[in-house]
Amino acid sequence: MTEFSISPTPHPLRGALRVPADKSITHRALMLLPLAAGESYIENYLDSETTRATLNCMRALGADIIKVDAHTLRVNGRGLHSLQEPRDVLNCRGSGTTMRLLAGICAGQYFLSVLDGTPALKRRPMGRIIEPLKQMGATILARDNDRFAPLVLRGGTLRGIEYGMPMASAQVKSAILLAGLFADTPTTVHEPAPSRDHTERMLRALGITITNLSPTAIRLEANSKFEIRNSKFEIPGDFSSAAFFIVAALLVKHSQLVLENVGLNPGRTGLLDALTRMGAKFVVENQREENGEPIGDLVVASADLRATQARGDEIPRMIDEFPIFAIAATQAHGETRVRDAQELRIKESDRVATVAQELRKMGAQIEEHDDGFTIVGPTRLRGARVNAHNDHRLAMSLAVAGLLAEGETVIEGWECVADSFPHFAEMLSNVQR
Repeated sequence: MTEFSISPTPHPLRGALRVPADKSITHRALMLLPLAAGESYIENYLDSETTRATLNCMRALGADIIKVDAHTLRVNGRGLHSLQEPRDVLNCRGSGTTMRLLAGICAGQYFLSVLDGTPALKRRPMGRIIEPLKQMGATILARDNDRFAPLVLRGGTLRGIEYGMPMASAQVKSAILLAGLFADTPTTVHEPAPSRDHTERMLRALGITITNLSPTAIRLEANSKFEIRNSKFEIPGDFSSAAFFIVAALLVKHSQLVLENVGLNPGRTGLLDALTRMGAKFVVENQREENGEPIGDLVVASADLRATQARGDEIPRMIDEFPIFAIAATQAHGETRVRDAQELRIKESDRVATVAQELRKMGAQIEEHDDGFTIVGPTRLRGARVNAHNDHRLAMSLAVAGLLAEGETVIEGWECVADSFPHFAEMLSNVQR
C-alpha cells in the first residue's frame, strides 16, 4: 500500500491543463470499434488499470487491436460476428464497466465466456444485467442466485425486448443495447431518469439506428449496418477527472484554471449544474463536437459557495462526482443535502460511508443517510491520516481536501489512483504557482 502526502497550498492554482482521456468512452471504443467493419484509430486513448482490463479482454476474444504509441491504438474491425471463444477466463479486474458491457456483447456469442474480477468487483451487483440478458435469450450462471460474479455466459440467437429499468444506470442500459446488436428484433430500454449516453452516441457514429422515443426511452433497430465511418476516434478529456481540478480551483482563493478538450456530455455534467447553483461561474470556449460527443475548454475561477441540494434526476448525471462534490460542500455556506443516491453504496467503495468516515477525520460536519448525506459548512478542515478504501475518486477528492486543510494530510492506498488518473499528483503540483 502506497501513501501520498499533501499540505495546504501557499499559492493559487493557475494554468491550462489537459486531464486524461475519458475512461467511459475509452471502454466503449475498445469494445465497439473491433465489431465494426473497417480500420480505425483510437487517439488519446486512456491507458489505465481498468481500460487495460477491457483491452486485454477484447484481445482474448480475438479483437485485432495494435498499440501504435503511448496514446494511439489501431483497430482492424472485422465485423459484428468476428469474435472467438476465449481460451481462458476474461479478467475484468476491478472494472464494473468492463464486466457489465462485455456481458452484453458475450450474450450474443455462440460460445462460452467466463467473466471474473477482483474481490471488490465480485461484491458489485450483477443481477441487474443478468435479468434482461436472460430475457433476451442468453444463458447465464452467476454466484449467489445469479447476483454476483463470476459470470458464465453462453449466448446465441437473441431476441429484442422492451425493458423497464428499475433504476437509471448507463452500464445496465449499455449492456442491453450491446446485446441488442445481436438480436433479431428491435430492443427498447426505458429508464426512470436519463443517464449518460456515450454508448448511444458511439453506436450512431458507427451507423447503428437508435431512436430516442422520449428523454428516457431508447430504441435500437435490429440488423443495422455497423461500419467505420470516421477512421479517427479521438477520446475527449474525462469530465470526471476534470472535476477534481474544477472544485480545487473553486476552493483555493484567487485560482483560475483552463481545462482543455474536456468532454461536456450533458449526461455527465450534473456537477456543473449543482456548483452553478452554489455560486460558481463557468465559461466554455472552443465548443465543438467529435463523433457525436460535445467537447470544449472549461474556464473556472475561485468562488464563494453556498449550500444546495442534489436529488432526483440529477443524481445519475453526477454519480461519479459525489466524493469531490462533498469536498465542495464542506466549504459552502449552509447545509448541503444529497438524496436519492443509493447507487453510491455499490460503487468502488460504499461512497456514502467512506466519504463520511474519512471527511470526519478531517473535521467535516457530515451526517450519513441511507441514500446520501448532509454536510454543514463552511468548515476549516484539518490534516489527518485518511484511507482511500481502494477507490480512486475518493483518493483524489481527499487530496483536494488536503489542499485546504491545516497541516499535512496523508492518504493511504494511493495506488488506486492508477485506475483512472495515474499522473494526478504531478498535474496537481504543476498548477500550484
